[in-house]
Amino acid sequence: MRIYAAYDDGLRVVDPATGAVETRLSGQRVECLSVARGEVREDANGAAGAGDPAPRVLAGTSDAGLFRSVDGGSRFARVAASTLGPEGSGPDAVTAVATSPHDPNVVWIGTEPSRAYRSADGGETVDRVGGLIDLPSADEWSFPPRPDTHHVRWIEPCPADPERWLLGIEAGALAVTADGGETWTDRPPGSRRDTHAMATHPDAPDRVYAAGDGFAESGDRGDSWRVRDAGLDHVYVWGLAVDPGDPDIALVSAAASATAAHRRGEAYLYRYRRNEGFDRLDERGFPTGEGTYRAVLAAGRAAGEVWALSNRGLFVTRDAGDSFEQVPVDLPDRAAWALAVA
Repeated sequence: MRIYAAYDDGLRVVDPATGAVETRLSGQRVECLSVARGEVREDANGAAGAGDPAPRVLAGTSDAGLFRSVDGGSRFARVAASTLGPEGSGPDAVTAVATSPHDPNVVWIGTEPSRAYRSADGGETVDRVGGLIDLPSADEWSFPPRPDTHHVRWIEPCPADPERWLLGIEAGALAVTADGGETWTDRPPGSRRDTHAMATHPDAPDRVYAAGDGFAESGDRGDSWRVRDAGLDHVYVWGLAVDPGDPDIALVSAAASATAAHRRGEAYLYRYRRNEGFDRLDERGFPTGEGTYRAVLAAGRAAGEVWALSNRGLFVTRDAGDSFEQVPVDLPDRAAWALAVA
């Protein structure tokens, strides 16, 4: 197992079994990650190699576009440099990336300013997806710290439909396409205006959870949404992960405001149980409250396994939030931007 943690000065590749930490993309602000199962490689005689294939890692950066590793994160190379950006003029800030669960060669990329791209070759080259910036709400999109711009913060594929994708714009809209970007639905009823993360589960393929200015749930693949806030005392929601063994359980990181989450450092962890609401996970082994910035979360491999990373360290729960254990690894004592497990 490897854990990938994106920071403002590079990517950390973590082996939780040994505690080893290696830095990749040093000096780059890594904004987003997508990890997919790699392809089985052949040896010199054309036979399949032994063991599991190394995962493919895609990392989006704020200044240098998209990077890809095909050996699990040992080496990275910049990809799609000639096709990202306006009229292929160069890499935008890559702020979101997602791999299709139906075909690992299909990758969607989001940038700042808000544009969407699609790759059919695992990120090597990309084509612009049209229509996004023509949505009626686009004139209202604005990122509060830099109000003259905005970006795609999250991309979520639908586990039941390879042509359906959901994009969260920070800040201003949630946009849904049911036909691979040919047409779009702008701000579906009940959707959040500031979506930071979304999550789905293959056992409940019509359901989507969204974390942002509150927490919302869709039961029709993003066509309509309902706010779920029973027991949620903090309405600025950032991190999100669904229990791999139970689509009715999700963990979220939340704070009272963006200032509390990112600057002051007073964030909390909650567990959402569908049809029951939220309970706050204080005193479960994961630090919360004063001195803790918002966490990034990632689902693990086994039922109940969720990984959580904040400025207080890397933690894992194997019982869906009842208890956490800290992983003894040396990581920066500041907030990370993305987390992925392979």
